[in-house]
Amino acid sequence: MQWWAWITVGALLLGSELTFVNAQFYLVFVGAAALLVGFLTLAAAHPANWIQWSLFALLASGSLLAFRRRVYERIRRKLPDIKLGPKGETVILPAELPPGESCRLEFRGCSWSAVNGGRFVIAAGARARIDRVEGLTLVVHADGHPS
Repeated sequence: MQWWAWITVGALLLGSELTFVNAQFYLVFVGAAALLVGFLTLAAAHPANWIQWSLFALLASGSLLAFRRRVYERIRRKLPDIKLGPKGETVILPAELPPGESCRLEFRGCSWSAVNGGRFVIAAGARARIDRVEGLTLVVHADGHPS
């Protein structure tokens, strides 16, 4: 294969890795191996095709096995955690709420049902922490007391 074909294929593979939303970092190593074989072919005055393909297979599989997991984990670790839902936020209860009982309250501009999932009575006007959401019901416990 010609040196420019290896470099073109390598560049296409590296570019296609960037176009995928959730890149898994496979094409980076395959593309880098193709680029390396292209540059080595240019410098080594066109070795035989079987040598080029063997070197490509060795570089691509070797780099995938040796480096992919470490590189992928290092990049993915830096992503911030995405907070889904209101778990952990606080609300103010309009009425006294004994354990297991429910009431209506305002949260983020909407009316919600709230159930006291804790072991303590929550006084009217007191803060409660949201444990979880079950359908359209907020399960809360007294702020400062674990559920």
